[in-house]
Amino acid sequence: MNSQLIRSYILLVAVAIFLFTVPVAFTLTKQLRDDTGVSVEREAATMALLLGNGDRTSCDALEKVATAYDRETPGTVQVTATGSCAPNLPRPAADEALTRAVRDDDSTTDWGSDFIWGEHLVVTVPAHEPAPEGASGRGRAVGAVRIEYATGDMTSRLWQIWGFRAALAVLVLAAAAAIGAFAAGRITRPLRELNDMASKFSDGDLTARSPVTGPPETQTLARTLNQGAERLDTLVASQRIFVADASHQLRTPLTALRLSLDNIADGVDDEFVREDVEQATAEVVRMSRLVSGLLVLARAEAKVTAAEPLPLLDIVDERLTVWRPAADERGVTVALRGSIDDRPLVLASPGALEQVLDNVLSNALEVSPDGGTITVRAQSLGDEVVLSVLDEGPGMSDAEKSRAFDRFWRGQGLTGRSGSGLGLAVVKQLLTDDGGTVTLRDAPGGGLCVEIRLRAAPRSVG
Repeated sequence: MNSQLIRSYILLVAVAIFLFTVPVAFTLTKQLRDDTGVSVEREAATMALLLGNGDRTSCDALEKVATAYDRETPGTVQVTATGSCAPNLPRPAADEALTRAVRDDDSTTDWGSDFIWGEHLVVTVPAHEPAPEGASGRGRAVGAVRIEYATGDMTSRLWQIWGFRAALAVLVLAAAAAIGAFAAGRITRPLRELNDMASKFSDGDLTARSPVTGPPETQTLARTLNQGAERLDTLVASQRIFVADASHQLRTPLTALRLSLDNIADGVDDEFVREDVEQATAEVVRMSRLVSGLLVLARAEAKVTAAEPLPLLDIVDERLTVWRPAADERGVTVALRGSIDDRPLVLASPGALEQVLDNVLSNALEVSPDGGTITVRAQSLGDEVVLSVLDEGPGMSDAEKSRAFDRFWRGQGLTGRSGSGLGLAVVKQLLTDDGGTVTLRDAPGGGLCVEIRLRAAPRSVG
């Protein structure tokens, strides 16, 4: 927006300069041409009067005037000889202009070019003999005077006229750009502040507020956003309090119920009763895990922690080290492969990526056959880092993939009886909060591929 405002401001100033400066420059150019033409024509006409008089005095005066004119100006005087006056001056070449002057008594002015002027201005003026005594008007044409005026000085003056205005236009445009940048910065600063607040909000910082500055419209918008942020922060805080209270209130009776069932099982000799108590205990355990999953999901939805640059491969190595003992018990190999030369940083909330990997690796280990392999791959793709977890289990159909991220959905017994159906829902929520995505694909050779895309953190320079 800053660039657009500056460009618009410069464009308006450039149009104004063009509309006012260019016509003035053309007017000055025309005035220079007209003044020079009138001056040369006047000098030629004066010399033509001297040539036409024909007496010795006029002829000598013509020669002196022409010599002085040649010396003081860039022009050269050429005259034709008459019967009574033949000055020691150059003779003009016979051409149409000379013919028109002597035969047709017609003056000509030739600028040498239709565009402004050429290298020489050529003015040819007829010389008339004195009219007979008592007659009006002028006598017949007896010769001609020609002035070839070099236009080099005029061209230099022309470049001065246009060059000065071009330099002035550049200076004005530079000043306009500086003023436009300052003005655009002041105009867009409230919008940048609002954008900074929105960016912090998107990263989970609900304490971000925007200064109430700028014109009335942006002040009203800032107040509205700040009020909405206050309400949202209050709602999230209330939800966090509810999650903490629910965690305490639900886990305590479930733990007490499990202990009671264990005591009952220890004091019962009837095999059928003991079997019923063990089934009830298993359901209590499953309910406890379900409550824990719900609490994790609620915490994920109420997450307010801002994403930070975290070392992806370090976290992956740590979680694989934790899960390898469980995999070794079943002969499952957990291998890390990838095409990343450096160790990239990704934007994620502290602890969120660990929980995502735990849920995905737990599911992969649950469905992997004994002696199978779980492959973890990492790859940098521009501004994203892709982390893939591939297993050799039975995989999922397209219908199952479309429902896998639904809460409480469980596959056809593939995740074990202890599964709550919340693992992938938690994974999706955590990744979405950090600006990432998760996708389920068929793994090459069978099994399931969980593809996790995370935002790459920009590395600081220096």
